[in-house]
Amino acid sequence: MRTQDEMKVSTGPLPVAYVSMGSNLGDRAGNLLLAVRGMLEAGLAVNRLSSVYETEAVDKFSHAVSSENPSFLNMVAELRNPLPPPEQLLARLLRIEFALGRTREMPGGPRTIDLDLLLCADHRRDTEYLTLPHPRLHLRRFVLEPLAELVPQLIHPTLHRSVSELLTAVNDEATVKRWFPEAP
Repeated sequence: MRTQDEMKVSTGPLPVAYVSMGSNLGDRAGNLLLAVRGMLEAGLAVNRLSSVYETEAVDKFSHAVSSENPSFLNMVAELRNPLPPPEQLLARLLRIEFALGRTREMPGGPRTIDLDLLLCADHRRDTEYLTLPHPRLHLRRFVLEPLAELVPQLIHPTLHRSVSELLTAVNDEATVKRWFPEAP
């Protein structure tokens, strides 16, 4: 049964932000944990985390499965108030990426960590540095699966469809499945 707070999130202004996290280099699960720790150390209140999902790498432009890059581990973090303004939140996320060794040598290439600000309260932005809601959120199964786990009825502020509806309609070839660490 959904609480009153969860129902408010799905119908009104978002009191929270959602951040997509992904890693396909090195200790992928460890990189996700370090990113969560980095968010906490940066003063961000991590409210909930989705399960971890393993995802085939997808070409950024064609959305086709890429056999050139290793598979990703992905998840979504829900951040609660108080939130900094979206530009400051993005700056904190970029600092965490940098601290964890993220380089931007090749667009769509392998990375130790990728932190994407998907939604931030009821803010909308379209600048050189920040677009909110994230412009490709609705095109990515690896984002929609964990986001739907957390808030399936959340209404996308510009597409006016729920996350579960967007997930049902997404045309993404990548296989996304829950990931469980192998037993030692």
